Amino acid sequence: MGGSARGEWPPELEEVFTQVLTCEYASLTRAGAPVTVPTTPYVGDGTLDVSTGLTYPAKAERARRNPKVALLFADAIGVGPSGASQVVLVQGRAAVRDGDLQGNTDRYVREAALKVPEATKGQPKFVLKRLAFYYARIWIEIEPVRIRWWSGRALEDQPREWRAERGASTHESDPPPSGSQPPAWLSPPEQWRELAARALAQLPLADLTTVDGDGYPVCVPVTTGALIGDEVALSVGSGAPELLAGPACLTVHGHDEKFTTQENHTLVGELRHGPEGPSLHVERALADWSLTGNRAQIALGFLRKGRSLRPRLSAEAARRSQPVPEVRLP
Repeated sequence: MGGSARGEWPPELEEVFTQVLTCEYASLTRAGAPVTVPTTPYVGDGTLDVSTGLTYPAKAERARRNPKVALLFADAIGVGPSGASQVVLVQGRAAVRDGDLQGNTDRYVREAALKVPEATKGQPKFVLKRLAFYYARIWIEIEPVRIRWWSGRALEDQPREWRAERGASTHESDPPPSGSQPPAWLSPPEQWRELAARALAQLPLADLTTVDGDGYPVCVPVTTGALIGDEVALSVGSGAPELLAGPACLTVHGHDEKFTTQENHTLVGELRHGPEGPSLHVERALADWSLTGNRAQIALGFLRKGRSLRPRLSAEAARRSQPVPEVRLP
């Protein structure tokens, strides 16, 4: 199946793209290794868009260096019956947008309120206006190059496929900011084996990302075994794309039905193919963004994050020669 212009993806996927509340966003490090994290997707002007906080721009800077990224829509939360079981893998080229921070922030305030209203339900406006460390945004616009989709997470069937027509792309990122990218604001867990063992046993969703022969991340749902030593056995459906041995990332996650809580853990290492099937040799876990517990515990955890991120806000705006954006609520 072919497409003739940007954004002309198959209409049967429109419900997934517009309504799903969370997808996996995969980008590549300087060394070409994939890093995949859950995020909320939005439909842009012929693009599929995700965002990251201005105060933690690593997801955007990876895409600015290497625009080959992927999105995996494999979690049916928010999707109606017609699209609930579909799994959709989008590989595309990313463009980073941080040339208008106030416009970016206004868009995020507006669209997040429509897509995930439960996240801020009951919060006073004066509190939300103080959360610029979170609402100030960088957008990542993704121009689909190849889309494959299956009837369910088991990937038992061969995928249907759409490809964009070849042609010159004008989809380029905004110029990079001056100075150096800020260091990571969260430390990775030292006792990652205990954390990984619990996550693999308790969280319902797991997705594996490798890199294909064209240099794009490829992310698919998998079933995992327990962590034994540094190895996690993996089971992948017969209809999955080829998964090349090499740098890989396993994202283990879960959330409630209204997306007011979430727990995410990212294990990175090497995909190996052995006589017993594929496995991930885990080298370490990355720092995670999780919001768990009751509403009071989540609010307290969010404020603690703010204490770490708020001092970075003015510095990141200044690197882009712009004022700190305001949270302008409707």
